[in-house]
Amino acid sequence: MALIEFTLSAADADIVGSPSWRWVAYGFGAFWQPLISGDVSPIFPGQTATMFVTHAFLHGGPMHLVLNSVILLALGKYISARIGPAKTMLVLLLSAVGGGVAFGFISTSSAPMIGASGAVFGLIGIWQTWDYLSRRRLRLSIQPVVSAMLGLIFANFVLFAFLDGGLAWQAHLGGWVVGCISATTFVRN
Repeated sequence: MALIEFTLSAADADIVGSPSWRWVAYGFGAFWQPLISGDVSPIFPGQTATMFVTHAFLHGGPMHLVLNSVILLALGKYISARIGPAKTMLVLLLSAVGGGVAFGFISTSSAPMIGASGAVFGLIGIWQTWDYLSRRRLRLSIQPVVSAMLGLIFANFVLFAFLDGGLAWQAHLGGWVVGCISATTFVRN
């Protein structure tokens, strides 16, 4: 992700290639809801399938990449220590796909959806589900988990408004659901 964003940022600054590289990359790798609805034809055979994964490797700039990467690294390290790197990578992949599925079915936007936030929210879903299950098992209050979930919902509303609708909350929801399901199935703790 970092190499892709570094290259696209350098192209944006006219250091290498062309400033058009970012939109070319988005054209080929971003998630486009109009491809799902059939309003637009794919650029290449299989694009409708590959975009469920490739969108997670593209970002809207260095800050977008940093925000996703910090959470991926922090939670990824924690979760990987508990379930191993192979299962962590599988969860990241499935959560990115889940984010694409939710975005494809819920969103009506014709704008491209990019970023690893579906995968990020998959890790958050695992973490919150493990916390919930642990608290239930120990007969502790689940209030901290509920507060964290409400905080995530509120943060998504605020960011959606602040970014003037430029937040793919649907991808966050899809990734989170995949994470919660993963935490109760193949990455059970």
